[in-house]
Amino acid sequence: MRIRFDFGVLTLDAETLDTPTAKAIEAALPIAGSALTWGEEVYFEIPLSTLRKRGEVRRLAREKNARAVVVPGEIAYWPEGQAIAIGFGRTPLSKDDETRLASPCNIWAKALGDVKTLGQVKAGATIKVTAVD
Repeated sequence: MRIRFDFGVLTLDAETLDTPTAKAIEAALPIAGSALTWGEEVYFEIPLSTLRKRGEVRRLAREKNARAVVVPGEIAYWPEGQAIAIGFGRTPLSKDDETRLASPCNIWAKALGDVKTLGQVKAGATIKVTAVD
């Protein structure tokens, strides 16, 4: 599925992967949140109430291939923080030039554009995520 992140100052399209996390987030669309930043990472919480299956709220678990070090452009879900995270460079935990998130995350989508532009996104900005036809 193709999705769009609207950060107000810019948009970023992405393609979801075939993972349990992607399926749960796809089913919850559209979603919105408030941007937080951590080094060169933008993330935002997804309330559990948005992730429903058959009317029941569910918590997404860490998948077996979850990882903290990501390639810029990979879009992650952080189970411990219940948040979508998009790393686009160094974070406070990075070693050398790696992009290291706070802890292992589920990779569920890949950006179709240049994620370095996310440096323009300020904390507090509203982020909307929708499906693209």
